[in-house]
Amino acid sequence: MNTRVGTIGNALPLVAGADPMIDPFGRAVTYLRVSVTDRCDFRCTYCMAENMTFLPKKDLLTLEELDRLCSAFIAKGVRKIRLTGGEPLVRKNIMYLVRQLGQKIGSGLDELTLTTNGSQLARNAEELYDCGVRRINVSLDTLDPDKFRKITRWGDFAKVMEGIDAAQKAGLKVKLNAVALKDFNDAEMPELLRFAHGRGMDLTVIETMPMGEIEEDRTDQYLPLSKLRADLEDQFTLADIDYQTGGPARYVRVEETGGRLGFITPMTHNFCESCNRVRLTCTGTLYMCLGQNDAADLRAALRATEDDALLHAAIDEAITRKPKGHDFIIDRTHNRPAVARHMSVTGG
Repeated sequence: MNTRVGTIGNALPLVAGADPMIDPFGRAVTYLRVSVTDRCDFRCTYCMAENMTFLPKKDLLTLEELDRLCSAFIAKGVRKIRLTGGEPLVRKNIMYLVRQLGQKIGSGLDELTLTTNGSQLARNAEELYDCGVRRINVSLDTLDPDKFRKITRWGDFAKVMEGIDAAQKAGLKVKLNAVALKDFNDAEMPELLRFAHGRGMDLTVIETMPMGEIEEDRTDQYLPLSKLRADLEDQFTLADIDYQTGGPARYVRVEETGGRLGFITPMTHNFCESCNRVRLTCTGTLYMCLGQNDAADLRAALRATEDDALLHAAIDEAITRKPKGHDFIIDRTHNRPAVARHMSVTGG
């Protein structure tokens, strides 16, 4: 295999023959989100059914295969990788993959990040930092331990707080993600905002997305962030800023706290015009859009040969099918989600 290296953009190494990924709408794909497992040690009510059926372990790619797939994407221009799940830190030996990918930072990869529920952070934070991770997202919807147990079903609030402490002590920059849920945490958002900013953490709030069958009616949970922002502006001065992390959040600066607040609005504002992301599952399925069902099977190409040319061709074909945008519509007649798969399968 020819491994001559060229460059694009800001001296980004690119393997010869591994063309950069430009979708049909001229957007460069530079961000890969990898769901390393569909399993989680929580059962958040808006995300999963309580009695989930997870993928058989035999269907999962090995960590070595995930490393090879990620390397192929890096060769084709991916500069940021985020590991997600499920809960990524519950996958056995996951730190092997984190270390392998961390070694690629500065050699094509600019950043390796992680989204976690925080349950396993206390024992992994230092090693994450040692592997090159500098920034993580922690999902936290409430500061009330009883409400936390209710929303996660199985979660331990104290354990998550311990994990956040350990992450910050290890030098990791932590951002909190909170799903906005009507009549659950909407009144609590000012407190969550002050907590985050008081500890030097950004906060991003997210509209609940209709993905996967759950026991509850998402139409009862849905809280438009336009309303949440208006409510917050009764207490805070919010100024729009140009800050970007590579994701879909739009940020404001909160004058009273000096911190940043992000809004991710898949329902009220389609954020797809600048989408630079694709999502890879732990089975080797590539979703070109979170809110669409079209996907590509990369596992077959991965296992067919050790020559990456076939894998690169499969990736190229998939990128030609990346849609202009998602279309999250809840089938209210039958109370069905817009997308049948659960968020944990795709990794958010």
